[in-house]
Amino acid sequence: MNRDLYIDFAKGLATLSIIFIHTAFWSGQFYIIPEIRVFSLVFDVALFYALSGITSGSNIEKTLYRLLKLQITYMIFVTLLFFLDYFFKIFGLAFFSLEWLQKFYSTFGTKYSATNISTAPQWQNLGNWYLHEYSNADTFPVVMGSFWYLKVYFILTVFGVLILKFFPKHINWFIGICIALTLIFNIFPDIYPSGQVGYVAFYMAVFLVGNRMRGKKIPTKMIPVLYGLVAAALAWMFWYYGNEVFFKINKKKFPPQTAYIIWTFFSLTTLFVFYNRLKIAKESFVTYIGKNAIFFYFGQGISSSLVYFLVVPMKDLMPWWVLMIIIYIINVILAFVIATALKKFDTLGWNFLEFLRKKTAQ
Repeated sequence: MNRDLYIDFAKGLATLSIIFIHTAFWSGQFYIIPEIRVFSLVFDVALFYALSGITSGSNIEKTLYRLLKLQITYMIFVTLLFFLDYFFKIFGLAFFSLEWLQKFYSTFGTKYSATNISTAPQWQNLGNWYLHEYSNADTFPVVMGSFWYLKVYFILTVFGVLILKFFPKHINWFIGICIALTLIFNIFPDIYPSGQVGYVAFYMAVFLVGNRMRGKKIPTKMIPVLYGLVAAALAWMFWYYGNEVFFKINKKKFPPQTAYIIWTFFSLTTLFVFYNRLKIAKESFVTYIGKNAIFFYFGQGISSSLVYFLVVPMKDLMPWWVLMIIIYIINVILAFVIATALKKFDTLGWNFLEFLRKKTAQ
């Protein structure tokens, strides 16, 4: 079966959009106007859950094996991250001073300034990272700020494959349950549960709708109807909440609330409209990113942290939009280089684990 390059292309564009979002919302806090920061969320993380639904099947063993590989790749990456963070602190303390390190970390702003710098490795942080408790990595704060997506993905995929396996004739019912729960949580915000429940309720609906779309094509006559419904939902949102809700979209994302959910409709509709309609015949830079999306997701966390050190000295030297374009291009290039290096490091990590397996099997 030939690989659907549209899926890779869509993943690639979604990844580039994530890099732009993190360019705008992290280092961009110092210079990018709020309107652009909000508009960066038009193509957001919901696309990954929809694409995951399209590509997922009911094979539990295959799905769990894929998740296990992802977990090990993730653990290899955070192990590298842990030691990079630790050795940087040792370097700073040995050759400079505690004050120098504190000034270095102050570049990220007061919210992410390191307060507990020590020569002793914080092993508990590594253990917590393995178990998806994302305490901050001081030297690369954007990394752990990005990883909420991964925990939800693991939970979503496990429950998703169980639904697809054991309830294949009742998927629409589960979509309805997820939508109903999301509506209840938003109508009665006092009972909106903490943790992952609110995330999974909405994104599971997106995942299952994506799965229902698998192999299908939206009729041409339905396209204007769908976009009309999206426009109507957006118009209602601004009428009901007022124009100021526009600047609160990101705050409504954690966990997903009505304004953010409506904001995702345009990107999800566009994804499904072009699915099985837009034919991608050749490999490209974008499809390469899509095929290696997880490494770019890891890499952009590091690159989006590094560009802080360009933004801070340059933010007053040129118009904000010029700097934004420059920083975004640099961020993409850095993410590409880092992702390539991480992919090779991942191979080394797997080879080392295979070596240990053979040695311990004797």
